[in-house]
Amino acid sequence: MTSNHQSTNYSSRKISWRGKTLLLVFGVIFIASTLRMPLTVVGPIISFIRDDLGISNVLAGFLTTIPLLAFAVVSPFAPVVARKLGLELTLFLSTILLALGIVLRSLGTTGLLVFGTVLIGVAIAFGNVLIPGLLKLKFPYHVGLLMAFFTMSMNLTAGVGAGISYPIANSSLGWQGALAIALVLVILTILIWLPQLRSNKPEPATTAKKSSTPLWKSPLTWAVTGAMGLQSLLFYTTAAWIPEIYISQGLAPDKAGWMFSIMQFSQVPMALAVPIFASKMASQRPLVLMFTSFYLVGFVGVVMEWTSLGVLWMILLGLAGGSSFALAMMLFTLRTRTAFEAADLSGFAQSLGYLFAAIGPILFGYLHDLFGGWNIAGWLFVVVAIVLFLCSMRASRDEYVH
Repeated sequence: MTSNHQSTNYSSRKISWRGKTLLLVFGVIFIASTLRMPLTVVGPIISFIRDDLGISNVLAGFLTTIPLLAFAVVSPFAPVVARKLGLELTLFLSTILLALGIVLRSLGTTGLLVFGTVLIGVAIAFGNVLIPGLLKLKFPYHVGLLMAFFTMSMNLTAGVGAGISYPIANSSLGWQGALAIALVLVILTILIWLPQLRSNKPEPATTAKKSSTPLWKSPLTWAVTGAMGLQSLLFYTTAAWIPEIYISQGLAPDKAGWMFSIMQFSQVPMALAVPIFASKMASQRPLVLMFTSFYLVGFVGVVMEWTSLGVLWMILLGLAGGSSFALAMMLFTLRTRTAFEAADLSGFAQSLGYLFAAIGPILFGYLHDLFGGWNIAGWLFVVVAIVLFLCSMRASRDEYVH
C-alpha cells in the first residue's frame, strides 16, 4: 500500500458551470436530497405508526432497520449493475423504484408499510454506492467540492423531513401523508435526471477491470468499513430514537421532532466543509479528533438528561454526524485510484457497514424495553463513538486500499 495524497488542484482544472455540467451537478444534488429524507421522516412520527398499527418498540425500530438491511444486501451488486447498464441509467431506475416504495409505504397497511420500506432501502442503496464513483469519474479534480454539495443536500433535506413530519402527521393527512412527503423531491429528481440518460453508456470491460487483490485482504478496507458502519449506526439509531428519548425526558412531541431536526440542520456546515478540507489533507486524523470530541460531549449531555441544554447537544451531535458521514463518503475516493475502484470499495464498505448499523435501532429499542428507560442504551452511544474513533483514525492514513 502506497501513499495516495493528491491535493485537489482547483486552479489547474476549472469546472464549467453551464450546459451539461450544470445539469449533472443539479442532478447529483437532487439525488442526494432523496437519500435520507424518506428515512428521517419516520423517527418523529414513530409513535403515530406504533399506536395506529399496534406494534412494539422493537418492531418500530425495525422500520428504521429494514432500509439498512437492504443497503447491506444490495450494495455489493450496485457497481455490477452500473457496469452493465451505465451509471446514469442505473441511478434513474433506482430513483423510480424509490418513488414506488414511498407510494406503497404511505398506503396505511402494515404489509405495504414493510414492503414499501424494503423498496426504499434497495433504491437508496444504489445512490449511496454509485455517487462517489460517479463524482470521481466526472469530476476527478473536484471530488471534494462536489461531494460537499452532495452531503450538504442530503443533510439539509434530511433535517427538513425530520422537522415537518410530526406537524403533517398531526394534521388531517396523518402519518401516511408524512411518510409520502418525500415523494415531491423524488419526482423532481426523476425529471431533472432525465437529460443524463443521453450520455449513459455501459462501462467497457477494460475500464471496469478490477484489481487482482481482493478488497477484503486490505486492513484499510476494514477500517473504512468500520468507519462507515459505525457512523451509520449512530445516525440511524438517533434518527429512530432521539425524538422518543426527549419525549421521555418531558419534551412535547413536536419539540422533540424539531430537536432532531436541529441535529440534522447542524450537519450541513460540516457536510459542506469536511469534503473540501479532507481532499486537501494527506491525513484526515485532525478531522477525526474533532468529530469524536463533539460526539462524546453531545451524547453525555443527552444521557445525563441536561435537557435545558438540549439544543447545544443536538448541535454538537449534528456537527459530529455531518463530519463523520462526509469523511466516510470521501474515504471511498481518497483511498482508491479509479472511479470503479471507488464504487467497489463503496459497495463493500456500505454492505458490511450497514449490516452492522442495522443492529442499532433494534438493539436500542430492545434495551429500552428491557430496562424500562434509555439510560443504558444512551451510554452505548458513547461506547460506539469511541470505537468509531479508532476505526476512523486507521482509515485516515494516507494510503490506497491496493
